[in-house]
Amino acid sequence: MKESEISIWFFIGVLLTIYGALILSYGIWELVTGNLANVVLARLHAPVWWGALMLLLGLFYALRFRPGKA
Repeated sequence: MKESEISIWFFIGVLLTIYGALILSYGIWELVTGNLANVVLARLHAPVWWGALMLLLGLFYALRFRPGKA
């Protein structure tokens, strides 16, 4: 790959990081305020787990494929 090209995985990592941060912050807000969503398995706190997973995966891709990395 040429030096001037940016990998698509970098952009996927950035998007996963943004979405993960948004979902994780919503899940933490649910825990703090006690306003749980009206779903069957609300006690499992899925936004916290999925948000954290997406955030970590996004950070991995964004850092692994960042442009200008030597």
